[in-house]
Amino acid sequence: MPDILYDEVPSLNLNDFTGGDEAKRKKFVEDLGNAYNNIGFVAIKGHYLTDELSEKLYAAIKKFFSLADGVKEKYEIPGLAGQRGYIGKGKEHAKGRKTGDLKEFFHVGQEVTDGDPIKSEYPDNVSVDEVPELLEIGVEVYKRLEQTGVEMLRAIALYLGLEENYFDSRVKNGNSILRPIHYFPIENPDEVPDDAVRAAEHGDINLITLLMGASADGLQVLRRDGEWIPITALPEQLVVNVGDMLERLTNKKLKSTIHRVVNPPKDQMTTSRYSIPFFMHPRSEMDLTCLDSCIDANNPKEFEDITAGEFLNQRLAEIGLKK
Repeated sequence: MPDILYDEVPSLNLNDFTGGDEAKRKKFVEDLGNAYNNIGFVAIKGHYLTDELSEKLYAAIKKFFSLADGVKEKYEIPGLAGQRGYIGKGKEHAKGRKTGDLKEFFHVGQEVTDGDPIKSEYPDNVSVDEVPELLEIGVEVYKRLEQTGVEMLRAIALYLGLEENYFDSRVKNGNSILRPIHYFPIENPDEVPDDAVRAAEHGDINLITLLMGASADGLQVLRRDGEWIPITALPEQLVVNVGDMLERLTNKKLKSTIHRVVNPPKDQMTTSRYSIPFFMHPRSEMDLTCLDSCIDANNPKEFEDITAGEFLNQRLAEIGLKK
């Protein structure tokens, strides 16, 4: 299929897939596959996150990030490689770079409540005394985005010619992360390193990423012809993109597209930007070996066999979160 050069991210309605109409389901799967073959991103309406919950979480994270640095640092837990709680300013950098991104963030992870032994792999979530609602609302948003992600993966499975529920058991109690991000104000933009940006160009590590509407412009995606195009998630939409794990599994049939968050003009660097992505990960034992159906004479196997857990550890070291 020839490349489609989208000028904006295609918009789809998840209700077309979950609503039960067979013709609409088929069209959703086809449109999703076309978008993920080409630009790697879609904007989704009809998901399970409510505007009310979204607004509550944004209010809680703004309260948290406005705390003094010394207070926030109480919630940066040594030895967790940033997997739960607070991660301070400039700690993370894109793969292949040394300069830290101009951001700080907080991680909410999986809450295993059904006796699954995988619970022993996950650290406990971190509760913030000053903003107790942050964790409670964060866990609820996590569940809604996870539920949405499961439906998206079902559509992806059908597109790939797999059983619809192929991913269900692989993502049940998966190692997903909800990451509220604060791109903090820079009072003296001239003092920032020339190559420092809010988030340098990168691909996501996970299967898929679900992004709630950000509080300001700045997110850009690299189109296949080398052109950067802006992305805005409207209030009622989630932007859902392919991550590196799904690209590996599908031998690049589905594209993990490079994206970045650029700095605003210098006169606007003194303002905050907030963003809340949900990185949907499988269980650590998931085999990411390329699917046989995605390998042929024209598309030879490009990746070594690896599990999701091994791949995650490799990438956490590359971005500076794990030693």
